[in-house]
Amino acid sequence: MKLTRRMTLAAFAGMLALGTAAPAYAADLIAIITPSHDNPFFKAEAVGAEAKAKELGYEALVLVHDDDANEQSELIDTAIGRGAKAIILDNAGADATVAAVQKAKDAGVPSFLIDREINATGVAVAQIVSNNYQGAQLGAQEFVKLMGEKGNFVELVGKESDTNAGIRSKGYHDVIDDYPDLKMVAQQSANWSQTEAYSKMESILQANPDIKGVISGNDTMAMGAYAALAAAGRKDVIVVGFDGSNDVRDSIASGGIKATVLQPAYAQAQMAVEQANDFIKNKKSPAEEKQLMDCVLINGDNAAKLETFALTN
Repeated sequence: MKLTRRMTLAAFAGMLALGTAAPAYAADLIAIITPSHDNPFFKAEAVGAEAKAKELGYEALVLVHDDDANEQSELIDTAIGRGAKAIILDNAGADATVAAVQKAKDAGVPSFLIDREINATGVAVAQIVSNNYQGAQLGAQEFVKLMGEKGNFVELVGKESDTNAGIRSKGYHDVIDDYPDLKMVAQQSANWSQTEAYSKMESILQANPDIKGVISGNDTMAMGAYAALAAAGRKDVIVVGFDGSNDVRDSIASGGIKATVLQPAYAQAQMAVEQANDFIKNKKSPAEEKQLMDCVLINGDNAAKLETFALTN
């Protein structure tokens, strides 16, 4: 499904400066539904959306679906039942979410999706996602450079039901596969989980002790992989992540993980609330449902400027 609109960090940061019109009535409610806040990326989404909703005069109902589509459906029922004016959603599956968002639409509650797209258009009012393919290519280019264009490596892939996992993997391979001396010896899903990545990395390392690098579909898995490598005395293995978390920022600063790719979770969520506010007040939809935002490479050169999934001046 082709995304048709690209927004740079500068462009959407400018948009966040808008939307400061008169606040909504205090009784108006916006529901914010994300995966578990154990992952700092999803927590940043929730915090950003809640802060913007309150700034605009809304009450915020913050809920967590734990990547369970059934739980997500129940939470959307809760939002509808509470009379939410809009739903901000980082969804629990590209296919499984379509019916739930349609249910909200049929009940007169518009949905504004962030981070993950769904496999349908015309159901949500907006789908605001990072340019995962572009970001993955940035990460892969840095990985190739760090690897010296050769050596055995491992790929940790995200949850298979999440469209982003496949897009990032494709972005990685469309770069890495051009280098014949880079050989992938293992590719496993760790389902975005740090604990699972630690366990998978332990097993992979036992079977492939000569690995030189690990490229991960997100920072949480990268942290788990690096912890397993460190425990095995293999801090020499190059690890690259994706998300731009503070944990990986700190690891980069201390010489651990080498790089990541920033997707601005906090600002992205705030943009969704801005668009929801405009829709609620003015019945105005964004110019395009699908909105794509470019990612930024984070390494030792700029990691110090990274804070809560955003670059500071």
